[in-house]
Amino acid sequence: MAIRMTMLASGSHGNSAVLSSTDTSILIDAGLSCRETLKRMHAAGEDPLALKGVVITHEHQDHVNGLAVLARKLRIPIYMTEPTHHAWKRWARSTASQKSASGDPKDPKLEQLELFSSGESFKIGDIGITPFTIPHDAADPVGFVFNVEGVRIGFVTDLGYMPTSVRMHLRGCDGLVIESNHDLEMLRGGPYPWAVKQRVMSRVGHLSNEELAKFFATDYDGGAAFIVLAHLSENNNHPELALASAEQALGPRRNLLHANQVRLAAQEIPLETITL
Repeated sequence: MAIRMTMLASGSHGNSAVLSSTDTSILIDAGLSCRETLKRMHAAGEDPLALKGVVITHEHQDHVNGLAVLARKLRIPIYMTEPTHHAWKRWARSTASQKSASGDPKDPKLEQLELFSSGESFKIGDIGITPFTIPHDAADPVGFVFNVEGVRIGFVTDLGYMPTSVRMHLRGCDGLVIESNHDLEMLRGGPYPWAVKQRVMSRVGHLSNEELAKFFATDYDGGAAFIVLAHLSENNNHPELALASAEQALGPRRNLLHANQVRLAAQEIPLETITL
């Protein structure tokens, strides 16, 4: 049994990752264009034709930008919640309208749509998937815990804070992909309009280095073989700041990590595949 996690891209310009077991591969979000997704999968040694489905965390553009084209090209099931699907359709219709000369685009449709509900587990091949609600300004945003032969990987980005329910889902994970979006001082002094800064800092915005550090210092159980810091802001964070903040907060708990792997997902290039 080998489990592989490849972060194809992570950031405000597109998010996507591949999770593979021995028998099943799935895509987590489709925020890159179809062309770029396939290009990065090939570069990472992942076969797009092996994908058995795409799971969507929420409908924001940087998570669904390439979804419609990818679904048509690969003809694979797309998994999302019903509120997310309705919100995606509104976004897709609006996007198509802006590109259409007539202003009357066809109703967007996913040929193989599979709906799930937060809190109700399901499977794609041999990958068990438990979606859970996260606090973000989307219709029905979720994080995931993936389970393959008892190996648990938590995946949670785009959340404003760490409620008790999220902390509980992330306990006992053997791998963890988690947001470390911004440094508070960089955000406050940065170029964004104040309204945008307020949104990012809100309880339905994005997780700061500082808030993640609090989780690592107080509630993290220290059992993961790897931690990937994801969705770093290009304007309001530095990779060095995010990494230093996380490692300092982990402190002696970092010694419990099997390989001491704390990694940074990037926007421009895939992260080297992690294998368990």
